[in-house]
Amino acid sequence: MNEIRRARRDELEALREIERDAGRAFAAIGMPEIAADEPPSVAELERFVTAGHAWVAVDSSGHPVGYMLSDVVDGCAHIEQVSVAPVYARRGIGAALINYLDAGAAAEDRPALTLTTFRDVPWNAPYYARLGFVVLGPAEQGPELRARVEREASSIPSDAARVAMRRPIGLSGPTHALGEREHPA
Repeated sequence: MNEIRRARRDELEALREIERDAGRAFAAIGMPEIAADEPPSVAELERFVTAGHAWVAVDSSGHPVGYMLSDVVDGCAHIEQVSVAPVYARRGIGAALINYLDAGAAAEDRPALTLTTFRDVPWNAPYYARLGFVVLGPAEQGPELRARVEREASSIPSDAARVAMRRPIGLSGPTHALGEREHPA
């Protein structure tokens, strides 16, 4: 990997394909409805690019192999999506993207990273727990985060449990071979 950088509009279809490829793993664990779920549209992704909240990890030729979308929820840097192309999985790319956001959130004096995810999917909540995230009960969630969990529980095509997680800023580890040219804003 050469770098993490802001996503460009001309890469949005590639990001959708990364999401489709990564999502296929859900079929193997009995969640075919998630595997078949369409990724965000180009228009939805473009909103993240315009807001400066979309990043890609690229290979040596500059082609995206993973991406992350973020937002601000209850004053925290919120991870909307992290996806890595399956052929690049288990190389620390997802963790590097998260650590990249952590560094940018630290520069903005945000208190934490948050996300919502499936509780029992091995590459979801258990993975994030290994990166320092902890599950938040409803009483520990801010109003915006709680609303997202409720919305996702009713709209995501699965009956699998969703959880909110939080990690204090500054727990990032090494970013492996990924460069850090600019930090998220």
